[in-house]
Amino acid sequence: MDSAPFLIIGGTSGIGRATAERLIQQGHQVITVGRGADAPSGVMDHIVADVVQHGIPTDRIPTHLAGMAYCPGSIVLKPLRSTTLDDLRSALEVNLVGAFRCAQATSESLKRTPGSAMLFFSTVAVGQGMPFHTAIAAAKGGVEGLARSLAAELAPHVRVNCIAPSLTRTALSDKLLNSPEKEKSAADRHPMKRIGTVHDIAAVAQLLLTPEGSWISGQVIGVDGGLSVLR
Repeated sequence: MDSAPFLIIGGTSGIGRATAERLIQQGHQVITVGRGADAPSGVMDHIVADVVQHGIPTDRIPTHLAGMAYCPGSIVLKPLRSTTLDDLRSALEVNLVGAFRCAQATSESLKRTPGSAMLFFSTVAVGQGMPFHTAIAAAKGGVEGLARSLAAELAPHVRVNCIAPSLTRTALSDKLLNSPEKEKSAADRHPMKRIGTVHDIAAVAQLLLTPEGSWISGQVIGVDGGLSVLR
């Protein structure tokens, strides 16, 4: 078991929770952060906080961290004419500003731990160019730039990577998959002909956070059923 824990921001639901559970199952110590109190079983500690609004309580961050994953996100799908400045600002706050704040708050604890890693989440829509994704693609494009810049700045002490999923079955995507017709249409757009699961994403997150991915840094990795590259 690692002596330094992993910190999973947004670890109470969706991809963040699946990542935390996977790390715990492998014997790692995990601290989760979320707005609610429903932490995964077996966590070392759980911090109730809204990191977008207030950041992480600095007195709760250990002096050494093995890894940090920033998992909160949003889905804003609107045509340009209906996308408001508030929509854009909200997407930037949740996806980019929150990630930046957590990177700042944890970087020193990560640098003290050999082999540590940061992980962020983007979307396939940044590289593909999809209609109605203006706000979220702009915000997640910023996340990709943040990840690459931090990978350069923090090397060789901290590896930094980003996962770019396609549509994944989570509470955020419920409204996009709330009928058999919608689900089939979404699945058929992917070469693998199915929707992603949180376990698909968590498996790659585990690789990138742990020493198994020790020679991977500065990458944006598509976990998207082949959507970004296959036709």
